[in-house]
Amino acid sequence: MEILKGKKALIVGVANDRSIAWGIAKVFREAGCELGFTYAGEALGKRVIPLAKSLNAVFIEDMDVNNDEAIDRVFKSWQEKQGNLDILVHAVAFADKNDLKGAYYETSRAGFKMALETSAYSLVALSKRAIPLMTGRETSILTLSYYGAEKVVKSYNVMGVAKAALEASVRYLASDLGTTGIRVNAISAGPIKTLASSGINYMRMMLKHHAELSPMKRNTTQEEVGRSALYLCSDLSSGVTGEVVHVDSGYHIVGTPDPPSEEE
Repeated sequence: MEILKGKKALIVGVANDRSIAWGIAKVFREAGCELGFTYAGEALGKRVIPLAKSLNAVFIEDMDVNNDEAIDRVFKSWQEKQGNLDILVHAVAFADKNDLKGAYYETSRAGFKMALETSAYSLVALSKRAIPLMTGRETSILTLSYYGAEKVVKSYNVMGVAKAALEASVRYLASDLGTTGIRVNAISAGPIKTLASSGINYMRMMLKHHAELSPMKRNTTQEEVGRSALYLCSDLSSGVTGEVVHVDSGYHIVGTPDPPSEEE
């Protein structure tokens, strides 16, 4: 069912074929959406460009989300080549590995600024440029978060604070844009093995714990996040904005582990 047929989406943040954003892109393409991609630098471009071409991308550009001139250039190029924009997917996050170790209070000033600017302010910067191009009545901005924005996740540290700022930004943007037809939402995905998550200490332990503790007793997949993104960026969710939708096999609802069985 091509529920995004005739729609155009710009996907920001694909790093490789294990990226959550790549899972979203594949589902969108299957739903009939025309896709554009940006990548950060030549090294990532070597991975992203072939992936983008495999989905018949209509737009592929290099963009540094921390550089306003680069953002302006890309959105001007999109307007010239594609005209309007229906969907913006923001899947960008970064923190220095040194700030994902030890205690949170040891976060460096430079590291804090980098994490917040790249992971949270970039949504604001991209949205500002996207809004004038979102001229349809049913358009969407979507970003990706994680449970560390709500609760303490050891070794997530400053990234948890950045994701909390990101989720607050979703709510403020949704309020700003409520009467324009632009809806703004986030997906809080369970831990998934990606290039970004490889920088988190104890990632294997997190995956194991998630699978053991979540009600569904398994980890979340790229495809599941992609299908939820399809819902949030299609007319199926026309009354939904400002939400953080958990796609984590139910992990976020659990307070304590299951009690041991009588046999144990």
